[in-house]
Amino acid sequence: MKNLFAFALGSLLRRGAKNLFIFVIFFLMVFVLASVFMVTHALKKEMFTTLSALPQITVQRIVAGRQTQIGVERAERIARILGVSQALPRVWGFYYFPRAGVNYSIVGLESFGQQYRADLQKAADLYVEKLAAEDVMIVGPGVKKSLAEHFYPESFLFVKPDGSLKKVRIAGVFKPQTVLESNDLILMENSLVREIFGMDESMATDIVVRVPNKEEIPTVARKIREIYPDTRVITREDLRISYQNVFDYKSGIFLALFIVAVFTFFIILYDKASGLSSEEKREIGILKALGWKIGDIMRVKFFEAAVISLTAYLLAVTAAVAYVFMAQAPLLKHLFTGFSVLKPPFALPFTVDVGTLALIFFVTVPVYIAATLIPSWKAATLDADEVIR
Repeated sequence: MKNLFAFALGSLLRRGAKNLFIFVIFFLMVFVLASVFMVTHALKKEMFTTLSALPQITVQRIVAGRQTQIGVERAERIARILGVSQALPRVWGFYYFPRAGVNYSIVGLESFGQQYRADLQKAADLYVEKLAAEDVMIVGPGVKKSLAEHFYPESFLFVKPDGSLKKVRIAGVFKPQTVLESNDLILMENSLVREIFGMDESMATDIVVRVPNKEEIPTVARKIREIYPDTRVITREDLRISYQNVFDYKSGIFLALFIVAVFTFFIILYDKASGLSSEEKREIGILKALGWKIGDIMRVKFFEAAVISLTAYLLAVTAAVAYVFMAQAPLLKHLFTGFSVLKPPFALPFTVDVGTLALIFFVTVPVYIAATLIPSWKAATLDADEVIR
């Protein structure tokens, strides 16, 4: 068996240029497919993990087609709707830091109140005394790094709407549940957020609603729309559909690339399956004349095809993992997140969809090996003199 494998390697080297071309095409196709699937899988996992932590219902006030501030008193009326267990006014917004060229997401917390999310509740409980007594903020890891790079390691000066400055000290780093969501997040006490954004105490950004029975969410959403016609009521299911549509659209960008790659790959397969070159046929004929059995010839051809396909596949997957998770998928990641998104850069979490890699494997490697073995078997079953002629 070792001698047959050594002979197969020698045969590959003798037709080095052709085999190298096949190897490169195979490698590029698997690399591109694996990279795209890894990026989409990582982002999808982050997105839908984030989605599970979002409010069941979010109520926004709409004026002239744009979201505006909503009255805090509306939360009390919404909380009285049958099926609603909690309605909390939420104060949040985006703050642009021109020196870094990024937007920070500032979310308000009620120091001694109940938060609408478990991770925010944990952060509020941990820093409750500082949030209530001082002008402090809890920041995400991306914000901490961004501020430190621009000489704000311990505190930051916010510019309020009237042009005055507000100094806020960094009390701690928010441990993210998902990097994509909390990397650019800043947590503050509600009153401090209102001061920085110039909001009145009677106003909020939106209202989040909790409904214990999931089956009642559409009914509650409909009732809120009937009570307040000027609101936009967004359910978690609406956001899930929106996220999915974004990924479906972005993934379509690569459909043409996928078709071209597969088309090129199957051209190679067709060339392999349609017949052997005269040189390969003559080699098989000589081997049969020397006494080689059909099984020995098929083993050699199997080794040749396996070396090319398996090596290309393994190297391509390894290169894709390094490209996506070590190099953070330059260019490719931005095709999904957008070049114009102003936020601190985030790292793709390491997550590999084994099922997708297995699918790529079975669609490429066994098919290529079969396309190599079939014409070789046809030639090996002929008489040696007929094959040599």
